[in-house]
Amino acid sequence: MTTRRRLTGLWQRFRAEEWLLPLIGAALFVASFVPSLQGEGTMLGGVPDRPFDALALVAISLQSAPLALCRRWPVAALALVALGFAVDQLLGYHTIAGTALPLALVAAAFYTERHRRAIAAVCSVAYVVLALALSQVGAGESPAGWIAFYGALVLAWGIGAWLRAVRIAEAEHRRRVAEETRTAERTRIARELHDVVTHHVTAMVVQAEAARYLTAAPERLDQTLDAITDTGRRAVTDLRHLLDLLNPDHGTGTRTPPVGRVLPLVEQTRRAGQPVEFTEEGTPAASTGSADLVAFRIVQEGLTNALKYAHGAPTRVRLCHGEGEITVEVETDGEGGSPGFTEGSGRGLAGLRERVEVLGGEFSAGPRAAGGFLVRGRIPAKGAA
Repeated sequence: MTTRRRLTGLWQRFRAEEWLLPLIGAALFVASFVPSLQGEGTMLGGVPDRPFDALALVAISLQSAPLALCRRWPVAALALVALGFAVDQLLGYHTIAGTALPLALVAAAFYTERHRRAIAAVCSVAYVVLALALSQVGAGESPAGWIAFYGALVLAWGIGAWLRAVRIAEAEHRRRVAEETRTAERTRIARELHDVVTHHVTAMVVQAEAARYLTAAPERLDQTLDAITDTGRRAVTDLRHLLDLLNPDHGTGTRTPPVGRVLPLVEQTRRAGQPVEFTEEGTPAASTGSADLVAFRIVQEGLTNALKYAHGAPTRVRLCHGEGEITVEVETDGEGGSPGFTEGSGRGLAGLRERVEVLGGEFSAGPRAAGGFLVRGRIPAKGAA
């Protein structure tokens, strides 16, 4: 974390923006009555010093008190401070409260939403009027002095405008980050829905198509219909699990690791008419982050594609739990690679590749030299959740 971010965090944590200017205003009010600081403020126009009287209290109050209003009414606060400064200089009090003028300019440039150029122009005209008035009642000021003081006021306005631009840029950055986060979350949910729905619906379609040819074998027809019913129930269960992930209260209970559901997934595919050989090696780790879910999705996508594009072809699923990683292979026999395997909309094999690479793993999918198709993924078992 950079120093700037630390300071920004502390500023927001202690809500300094709400109490800092009022505190400075109160400090300037008190400091103006300290004997050693009287007459030590800004002296513009060469007006002789004048002892404090009732009007001095008015001038000091007009300069210091409006700082408490800068956040809500920045233009009105600036006008009051400028009026107090004019009284202070024209009557020769020269109080330390005059420091409030550049602070009010910074606040006005920072908080004002509309008519900013008009306000800057009015302030410039007011400065010219004050300069002319001071030249009449005082010894005058050199042109360099008038220009230098005006430059200091312009600098104060510029600082406020810069701080405002920084705040707007940071707000835009936060908005973009939030939008990108929402987009990424929607993409993730879309992929999960794609994986769940595509697999189960594909299995149900294949089973339903097979059922139409089993009217002469009631026992096998009943088994097929039971398989379709079971597949539908699994689809509903998986969809409920996915929707539970969107619930803020999700995670308070226990959940079955996705790799623990690979065998039921294989059994479901077998019942859809796909000969599948399943091999599992090693012992699943207690905590794998997102690796177990990605491994499950690779098996699910591989079996779904096998049902769709190589129905009836021998298929082998190999799941290996190694030290610090999970390796998944889904291999389907056949004559060459089916074109359907390589088709991707970004939510199938292409989506899986992105998931695996995000976790720092490796993913490959393509035809085998001996024919058929191979989907393989190696996922670090301590990937980001």
